[in-house]
Amino acid sequence: MYDVAIIGGGPGGYASALYAHNFGLSVALIERDLIGGTCLHRGCIPAKSWLHTAEVFSTVSHAAEFGVDADPPTLNWARALERKNAIVHQLHQGVTGLLKRRKVDLFDGTGRIVLPGAVDVNGRDGSTQRIEARSIILATGSAPRSIPGYEFDGVRIVSSDHALDWPARPDRVAVIGAGAIGAEFASLLVDLGSEVHLFEMMDQVVPGADPAAARVLHRALEHRGVSIHVGTQVGPPMMTHEGVVVPYGDTSVEVDVVLVAVGRAPVIEGSGIEKSRARLERGFVHVDPATMETDERGVYAVGDIVAGTPQLAHAAFAEGMAAITHIGTGEADPVDYRAIPLIVYTEPELASVGLTEEQAKAAGYDVTTTRHGFGGVARAMIQGRTDGTVKLVVEKDGPILGATIAGPAAGELIHELVFAVGWEALPAEAAAFIHAHPTLAEAVGETLLSAAGRSLH
Repeated sequence: MYDVAIIGGGPGGYASALYAHNFGLSVALIERDLIGGTCLHRGCIPAKSWLHTAEVFSTVSHAAEFGVDADPPTLNWARALERKNAIVHQLHQGVTGLLKRRKVDLFDGTGRIVLPGAVDVNGRDGSTQRIEARSIILATGSAPRSIPGYEFDGVRIVSSDHALDWPARPDRVAVIGAGAIGAEFASLLVDLGSEVHLFEMMDQVVPGADPAAARVLHRALEHRGVSIHVGTQVGPPMMTHEGVVVPYGDTSVEVDVVLVAVGRAPVIEGSGIEKSRARLERGFVHVDPATMETDERGVYAVGDIVAGTPQLAHAAFAEGMAAITHIGTGEADPVDYRAIPLIVYTEPELASVGLTEEQAKAAGYDVTTTRHGFGGVARAMIQGRTDGTVKLVVEKDGPILGATIAGPAAGELIHELVFAVGWEALPAEAAAFIHAHPTLAEAVGETLLSAAGRSLH
């Protein structure tokens, strides 16, 4: 009898398994594919490896601007793919080894909840074994969504899963969906020399982001050559000998491949949760946000399958830790979703935490906003990356409610403001701390000073 059986070895599952050692819990972790899940093998990590390759290629391409004469770079796609795979393999081995050192028992197969208190594991060899556990955590993750007419064939119509393992750089790509995944692929592909067409049915890239920050990214992508079509729906594709014709409006574009990036769907089919008392909505699982427990006592859900929470690896980490805390102690230690950073790893990056101005107003707050651009920031000028801005959303005479950064290293800089939002800091409190000169972080410091009513520059 295990204390916890976890179905799914992605970020939510393996974080739950690793954290359990803090409470002396015995753990069985069931994974039907590879430990690390989508994030490690088909998502966060490989995508960021490709994005870094694109950054290096772009940097070398523009080296002359910094007084460095270099031959025009040549992209070795096979070498970049090999490096990406090596990084993924190393991290996979690391996580797997750590789980074993923490005495987590790993089961290779597909887990299915059998109530009360058991999980059946169907192995790849056709065998079945039953695992008994006092508590069960479902962490089965998500899979790419397609849209009618654009069903995945892995060659002409692909998902992000396929695109991360392209054997060669596609010359012409249509990306449908300009959320985080679509925008990141558009950014890296255009920097690596592809012709890119980006389609989004909403009225801006990265829907839901602060509009001014979205415009910064829109301008940057367009300046580098991405053809962006917002507020646009595509029609059914037409296959040709040369590629795929994507119609939109009263015109069309022909490309070699279409990458559909319209979001991810929860994966719960066959998990057994549908036969429990847990409430489901469009495939997502409802939980008590304080504990991550479902309406079926002793059964928890974390990660991409949870209703109403962000599909982010670090959110899954936190949810797994919350579930394990409740299992191990009986006490609630809920995730503070207000202070979870969201990052789009484009060039420039776009990052946010807390409420946007629109969200804060919709929630009934009386807000003020403060902005500071990177144009006058010395470190940004040195790097040649001055396009972007920091924006704070502050409750009038109250704390910082949210922040958005569009610009260089936004994904790193946002963490300073995670603390400000999470601790409900007043602008004057956060502005009291000194930022080194010259740094990109000065843009954050200047914005805090302005929000406190005593700007410097």
